[in-house]
Amino acid sequence: MADDRQLVVGLGNPGPRYAGNRHNAGFFVVDLLAERIGGRFKAHRGRCDVVEGRVAGVPVVLAKPKSYMNESGGPIVAISRFYKVPVERITVVHDELDLPFGTLRLKRGGGDGGHNGLRSATSALGSKEYARVRFGIGRPPGRQDPAEYVLRDFSAAERKELDYLVDRAADAVEALLAQGLEVAQNKFND
Repeated sequence: MADDRQLVVGLGNPGPRYAGNRHNAGFFVVDLLAERIGGRFKAHRGRCDVVEGRVAGVPVVLAKPKSYMNESGGPIVAISRFYKVPVERITVVHDELDLPFGTLRLKRGGGDGGHNGLRSATSALGSKEYARVRFGIGRPPGRQDPAEYVLRDFSAAERKELDYLVDRAADAVEALLAQGLEVAQNKFND
């Protein structure tokens, strides 16, 4: 069983100060997946909070790094080594500035697009070949600094749709795990 285990990492920043931020979209999705399987996150020595279980019938470890976004690679590597999960069975769920709010895209590999969490993960893993579930948060309005924008909470209008979008992203992760990337892309890529 352990040899087909998958690792799904939600990216975000720890602590109540960041809890509702756009940058924490990855946390929202893995929180919902944990809730769906009746799991509760527990602290792990790999500097992540983890839940072990089965998602869509697939053995999985859900993880939320306890480091800040730009240092999430270290905990991702620690947890993947602990559970002996190779990079091709790692999925990272993250917010994406380059996609309009509510857009979902799944892919494997690629650049980091200026996303510090992805940059850290790629650098620490020594590979870009992990799957990504990209949760569109849109570009900041006007001249607002993107770094400031991602650390703001979703707007009231966005929050009205957020539960549905997080639910859809969790469905996409389940499809990715159970049916593979191509099927999940066909179903969920906007």
